Amino acid sequence: MKNNYVFFTIAVFSIFIADQIIKSIFVSGFELQSSCISLELHYNNGVAFSMLAFLGENLKWLQLALVGVLAFFMIKDGYLEKYSIPAGVLVGAALGNLSDRFVYGGVVDYVAWHCGFDFAVFNFADVMIDFAIGWFLIYEFWLKNREKQK
Repeated sequence: MKNNYVFFTIAVFSIFIADQIIKSIFVSGFELQSSCISLELHYNNGVAFSMLAFLGENLKWLQLALVGVLAFFMIKDGYLEKYSIPAGVLVGAALGNLSDRFVYGGVVDYVAWHCGFDFAVFNFADVMIDFAIGWFLIYEFWLKNREKQK
């Protein structure tokens, strides 16, 4: 059990630090354009697809509360023991985006897909959140059922 908390902590800090290092490169002015993907700085004042941007400064406080509630339930319901690494990835990525709201006033996004259609601009933390949720879902709906069948 103690190792699970170590893995969780390592995952949180690794994802958070990697996310902030990458974002600092774009905040410093890095930009790269191509025909399908552009790497360029954008600030997202909302959540996915800029939803909830109308909340303004209140959004960061709402998200801080949500991350706190998420952490509480992860501890209470034993997710840190069962899923220490994906839980750490999820929390580290969420804290990375939340940190941007306090430091820059919006989330630092930089990957813009525009090949055939324009997709929402996103960042490393967004990808890690998707990855962690996918990890949870695969375990819960596929691997867990395989373990029951054995």
